[in-house]
Amino acid sequence: MTIAYDVLVVYAALALWAVLLVVGVRKQSYQTFLGFGIVILLFLNIRYFIEGPPAAIAFFIGIYDVFDNLGLGREEGAPALAQCVDNACTVWGDRFVNHPSWGVAFHDRFLNGPQFRTNLLYTHIGFNSIAFVMMHYQLLRPGRAGNRQRHALIGRISFLALTLGVFTAVWLAAEHHSVGEYGGTAAMLGFWSMAAFVYATAIMGVRTARRGQVAEHRKWMIRYAGSMWGSFWIFRVMLVVTGPLLRNWETASLLLSIWLSAPLGILIAEWFRVRSVRNSAPIVAKRAPMSVAGR
Repeated sequence: MTIAYDVLVVYAALALWAVLLVVGVRKQSYQTFLGFGIVILLFLNIRYFIEGPPAAIAFFIGIYDVFDNLGLGREEGAPALAQCVDNACTVWGDRFVNHPSWGVAFHDRFLNGPQFRTNLLYTHIGFNSIAFVMMHYQLLRPGRAGNRQRHALIGRISFLALTLGVFTAVWLAAEHHSVGEYGGTAAMLGFWSMAAFVYATAIMGVRTARRGQVAEHRKWMIRYAGSMWGSFWIFRVMLVVTGPLLRNWETASLLLSIWLSAPLGILIAEWFRVRSVRNSAPIVAKRAPMSVAGR
């Protein structure tokens, strides 16, 4: 049977990433964790441009095949699993014949769909990836006196990339009302809500920047970063967990990821932001008497 070594590499990378998260929590420093997450994201997204959507989607489905088939016999199925023509929607060869039904539909839509749909996907993935990377650069290098103009310019470019990425995502999602394996209209509205969370937090970041509200601007950009991480990473991690647990309900796992990932990302980002502020407060308090005494 075929062994998908590239999928095993992803599993190893995710395991290492989890270790980096634990180390980050202990040290209260997350730059290595965030940077490694960006590298994995780019590895997954760039495949679409190198291999084409059908092959990249087959690789993506292969990541979930192992988990969604846990505890099932080779020929044993479930309502949330489906088969695809010639088993072409996976990189595992004939090792797995049942796959998440949303994945089978995803593969078929870009294997047999119009080129325009593929172009929309390329646009969405490309510009969202650019916005994702630039978002971290902006957060790590906030606009100060020495680089304020550069920060503002990069911010405008990033917002333009985000706008194109979100616009094409909304366009693609408009077709989902007819895809039963996704959840139909509920999936379409869910993807639109995800886009709204991402874009609304970004707009609030732009508005506060234009008003010169530096502290509020950073708050909203951290929330925006949370929405982006939620939409990409929490979305995918949730599918790993809920896929095997909810495979008796065809669309339950995917719909939970669609509706909950972005708001969960915002909540987690806000929790980390508030926690970092509280942790820095004692330092400020200790320094205050020194400044008073020095006057």
